[in-house]
Amino acid sequence: MKTITLGALVGAASLATALSIPSTLRQAVSQLASGQNPLASAERYLIELAPSQTQWVTEEEKWQLRRQNINFFDITETPDLATTTSRSTVRFPSKTAHNESITPLLKTLDKQHMISDLTTFTAFHTRYYRSDYGRQSSEWLLAQVNHTLSSASKNTSTSTSTSSNFTGHVRPFPHSWGQASIIATLPGKSANTIVIGAHQDSTNLFLPSLLAAPGADDDGSGTVTILEALRVLLHDPKILAGEQENTVEFHWYSAEEGGLLGSQAIFSAYQKSGRSVKAMLQQDMTGYTHATLAAGEPESVGVITDYVDPGLTSFIKEVVTEYCTIPFIETKCGYACSDHASASKAGYPSAFVIESDFKYSDKKIHTTDDKLEYLDFDHMLQHARLTLGLAYELAFAKFE
Repeated sequence: MKTITLGALVGAASLATALSIPSTLRQAVSQLASGQNPLASAERYLIELAPSQTQWVTEEEKWQLRRQNINFFDITETPDLATTTSRSTVRFPSKTAHNESITPLLKTLDKQHMISDLTTFTAFHTRYYRSDYGRQSSEWLLAQVNHTLSSASKNTSTSTSTSSNFTGHVRPFPHSWGQASIIATLPGKSANTIVIGAHQDSTNLFLPSLLAAPGADDDGSGTVTILEALRVLLHDPKILAGEQENTVEFHWYSAEEGGLLGSQAIFSAYQKSGRSVKAMLQQDMTGYTHATLAAGEPESVGVITDYVDPGLTSFIKEVVTEYCTIPFIETKCGYACSDHASASKAGYPSAFVIESDFKYSDKKIHTTDDKLEYLDFDHMLQHARLTLGLAYELAFAKFE
């Protein structure tokens, strides 16, 4: 890590003002130049490092833990999540059952959509959840999801009699920190809900309010992967007509990097309102294959096996085998490692897939170098195939 001199920081502060860099960045640079820490704050947060293991920390101490690869829940706003809730037991299918409907849909997945969307998404200086950029990027993503839903309805209105029944919709889920989460809903015959998730925020673990965080892989890749799966899912006339057994939701969570804040808020609300979530799949980091291939290992989908629902995870393996053209590999990521953990904490069955064996996952994340150029969009298509296959299969599954 390069050393930055005080003189350079003072010069940077002057240059920031001259170039009309946003005030939040100018303020952070000025604080650095005067010897202050822009992350320093008297406010403290309650985090959970393991079940029943909590401690109060500052914002900077949170980032210190993350720099040490220590994950946690920030439970400051959701201290009672799951404390009185028993875990839901769901029986999942033993094998896939909708191959004839899904296989044609797989052919319409298009990596060019993902490339285009991710190019714009990573152009934001950062998607740090407390920043103006984080708010702006969320608003842009909301518009993209809304466009996907409205286009599906318009494009089929002249060719299918059922399209007029389409009631899919999207809404922001607001948070106190400014960057909203996003929920797209495809209502089914029942309120039983299947959730597909990714997180939209990014961060640079060294001065998140100042430094760039393109977040191409973490988790821009998951964000556009599930968006592409949603686009293609809406090609199916039965989905457009709401004929599936279960409601399907696509979630883009805010503030994952700050301690799974957005997903906790959503699943806490669902728990309190008695929502019946039958399954939740998280797609976090879907695009990096270089380390796997450099190690001489085959490209694969990493299926997380710790802190997940075993039944749902077993069915996901069936879906990978049936609908992907690469195998899966079992791997682990630890406690509170992504937003699926919030669903589990609320008592809902959850699972998590990642780009590779965890030891070969992207090490450029949380830096200025988490860029588009390092991603394998063909691999991201494999994750989109999995997402589409699972969403469709479980949309039509009959749960007891």
